[in-house]
Amino acid sequence: MAPNPQCSALAAAKDKKGLSYAQIANKIGQNEQHVIDVCTGKVTPTEAEFNALAQVLGIQNVPHQGVHQTA
Repeated sequence: MAPNPQCSALAAAKDKKGLSYAQIANKIGQNEQHVIDVCTGKVTPTEAEFNALAQVLGIQNVPHQGVHQTA
């Protein structure tokens, strides 16, 4: 089983949308492991990846600092 996202808002949005990491990865054009790594904080997303994730999950106005830092 894949770990939960590091950010509680991301975890809630993922659960609300009912999407798996594989489905999110498909929607943003990345592989599943990369999406897991971004969501769990192992990898810092690019600005484009951050924005794509937010769009797929319906998240708006997220600060780009702390766990939301982009590369």
